Amino acid sequence: MGTFVKRLQDIMRNDAGVNGDAQRIEQMTWLLFLKIYDAKEEIWELHRDNYTSIIPENLRWRNWAVDEKDGNALTGEKLLEFVNTELFPHLKAIEVDDTTPMHKLIVRNAFEDAYNYMKDGVLLRQVVNVVDEIDFTEHMERHAFGEIYENILKDLQSAGNSGEFYTPRAVTDFLVQVIKPTIDDKIADFACGTGGFLTSALNYLSPQVRTPEDKEKYNESVFGVEKKALPHLLCVTNLLLHDIDDPKIYHGNSLDKAVKEYKESKGDCFDVILMNPPYGGNEKDSIKNNFPPELRSSETADLFVSLILYRLKRTGRAGIVLPDGFLFGTDNAKTAIKEKLLTECNLHTVIRLPHSVFAPYTSITTNLLFFKKGKSTEKTWFYRMDMPSGYKNFSKTKPIKADHFAPVLQWLENPVKIVEDGFDKAKCYTVDELKAKNYNLDLCGFPHEEEEILEPKELLEQYHTKKTELNEKIEGILTELLELLEEAQ
Repeated sequence: MGTFVKRLQDIMRNDAGVNGDAQRIEQMTWLLFLKIYDAKEEIWELHRDNYTSIIPENLRWRNWAVDEKDGNALTGEKLLEFVNTELFPHLKAIEVDDTTPMHKLIVRNAFEDAYNYMKDGVLLRQVVNVVDEIDFTEHMERHAFGEIYENILKDLQSAGNSGEFYTPRAVTDFLVQVIKPTIDDKIADFACGTGGFLTSALNYLSPQVRTPEDKEKYNESVFGVEKKALPHLLCVTNLLLHDIDDPKIYHGNSLDKAVKEYKESKGDCFDVILMNPPYGGNEKDSIKNNFPPELRSSETADLFVSLILYRLKRTGRAGIVLPDGFLFGTDNAKTAIKEKLLTECNLHTVIRLPHSVFAPYTSITTNLLFFKKGKSTEKTWFYRMDMPSGYKNFSKTKPIKADHFAPVLQWLENPVKIVEDGFDKAKCYTVDELKAKNYNLDLCGFPHEEEEILEPKELLEQYHTKKTELNEKIEGILTELLELLEEAQ
């Protein structure tokens, strides 16, 4: 099974219509979705009385994709014509309404922005046949394929801009281990990408499923929103692979609604929020206006922190990834957001991650913040997670691993102050100390090392990192100055 992706890529490289890894992954994704969805429908037909598919009969995978080796399988120009003039137009136009169940609605959502890039019908038939070889109705085979799917998601890291959708599995698993979700929790990610946090949570919940009631809770446990089409489709497919029959994964922008409209009484809030908010982006004024004036930041990640505060239940808990810019930023909006965070929640732990965790997508240094709503912060522990022994950088071939978090998990069991070479590696600060620093949370950071001679590529990457960090600081200072000037007028 390990050669599955390579076989598909080798075939598609011969097709003039598919340009680059990103398009190859998109092509793979809609085919896999239809194959996996057809397998799920086989199971639903067995267990649900009078089950009817939302997909027209002639467009179901079993009725056009399966090659019975009798010479009648669609191929060449006939297959291309069918896919381009029947399959895609009809799936994009499936009629849905407010009563359409999620397991049917996802078909229309999946194809809203999907495309067939292949121009050679014979090669498309070869790709379809390879996809059809996997039996997704078999539990063991479906879960074995889960590992292949994980590799497809990793491949996104080197597929142009798509890399932003993948958070390393070791990171998502670590946040889940610290948060410890239960089968009774409702778990959300408002920028869910391909579903890394949600599937880590599901893997943690799976052993807790012991009764049919637990299975129903498991199926209803996760909620996600994703703005971009490809990761949305990848996420829906990912959850189907994880035995979620009704993936509540919505295609849209989590920031496009006024935050004050969210009410716990309406079911808008969650027990657990796990996410890596997009950062580095700037939202338009119409999006910023969905937030109270004092929280209107120009940085996307800041707005997501505010959103989380509005969508956590009164005793909800969160584990999120944030860039250094959030910690050290002291412009008006960032300060107001951090003040709100420490007032409404107990920010109990901040883990400073080593550089290059998200390489090659970004070299910006990131942090893990853990907090619980319902009680103000009294003290916050900061812990610096150093680069593992033998590593200078993480990379695609040497990624961060679960084992690297073992010392952090051990420390979390009994947090104590740690000083190494005269620098704080772990230290607790009271909320008054944090206020006195104007909510600058850049604490227990990485000491400056002696300068070393780097390879040209590493030197350029380091230069790019420092340039990005300086730009963030300059942006913060300029924003602060502009606000001061506006106030003075």
